[in-house]
Amino acid sequence: MAFNELIKNFANIRDYMREFYVYGFKSREDFTSKSLRSYDDSRRRIESWLSDHMSFSFTPDGKNVFISVDSRSCGSNPLFKAWKSRSFTDGDIALHFILMDILSEDKELTLKEILEEADTYNGMFEEGRVFDISTVRKKLNEYVDLGIVISRKEGRNTYYKRGKEYELPAREVLRFFSEISPCGVLGSFIEDKYDRSHKGIEDTLSFKHHYITSTIDSEILYTILDAMGDKCEVDITSVNHRRQETFTDTIIPLKLKMSAQSGRQYIMCFSIKSEKMVAYRVDYIVDAAKGEAVSYYDEVKCKFASMEEHIWGVSIPHAMEHVMFEICYGKYEEYIRDRLIREKRCGTVTLVREGVLRFEADVYDSTELVPWIRTFIGRITALEFSNKGVERRFREDLLRMYEMYSEEEAK
Repeated sequence: MAFNELIKNFANIRDYMREFYVYGFKSREDFTSKSLRSYDDSRRRIESWLSDHMSFSFTPDGKNVFISVDSRSCGSNPLFKAWKSRSFTDGDIALHFILMDILSEDKELTLKEILEEADTYNGMFEEGRVFDISTVRKKLNEYVDLGIVISRKEGRNTYYKRGKEYELPAREVLRFFSEISPCGVLGSFIEDKYDRSHKGIEDTLSFKHHYITSTIDSEILYTILDAMGDKCEVDITSVNHRRQETFTDTIIPLKLKMSAQSGRQYIMCFSIKSEKMVAYRVDYIVDAAKGEAVSYYDEVKCKFASMEEHIWGVSIPHAMEHVMFEICYGKYEEYIRDRLIREKRCGTVTLVREGVLRFEADVYDSTELVPWIRTFIGRITALEFSNKGVERRFREDLLRMYEMYSEEEAK
């Protein structure tokens, strides 16, 4: 059977791209969940989209394939191509343009009138093509949900007309939105309406830290954000990679958080099953379905807002922990002071004396601060955690580092 670049189910492609090209650095022999032919077909599809960004390495276990992108020379996320490869039938594409042509004159028509006009298009096809009333009704209702078509009920009849068309935003705005926003692939679809023959937009924007892989989860994230906007619950299926198993939960999504360091996306939510606030990594969620509206949504969100004052990252354990450290800076090192004030988040910064600042915070998980506090090593003059286990590990890590560098200097 001939190879087809188009796909029906994006979920399968998302799994392949994530496991083999983003996280896994796996070889063909590591694939065991389906047939090797399925792997080969998916690999060829992905390589046809990302041929300019594929790299290879050879290990004793075989050839590994991975994505390699230089953000300095790649102004647009190459993974957007995967979203633009959805398969369709001849009937789907024909019916789409017929409906858009029938409704192009900004007139309202009933379903019966649309069917009558659609029949007049048969002469344009080599073989006669007739669309039944059920197919046309489903397609119109789908477009109503998408906002492409507007419907109006009058008596027993439903009238349809094309939705309002909007002026395209500036192309630079679309490109910026596409590359940095959640579900940015939507901006890329809109940008496709511009004439691609005009080059130069790629040189307008460049990114030092370009987190491209989050676009793989755009469909999952859209479902969650849509439910959040309508104050609805969401049924999710997530993966526990440590235990190598999946589990389900029903959540009330409250806020999306994105890591500026890794680009990871987290949904802060209330778990109905466990009756507590939790955080789920979006790239661990394999399925999401919008549920019913939640009558007490505002109450849950208000409770989360009060807790957020003590959340440094995304961890929400139960006990509150106190963190304090002091740093020193020199006469011409005000940038150290400014940085501490800028990055303090839910903490407070006070001046102890000239050239010495004290940072304090009450948080749910003090371990989340440790990587940030390490960036001030060499300036820390005092340090104290209420969680003594975290403080002990911090100090032990410092001692091991001193020992390691002392041994290197001795050599």
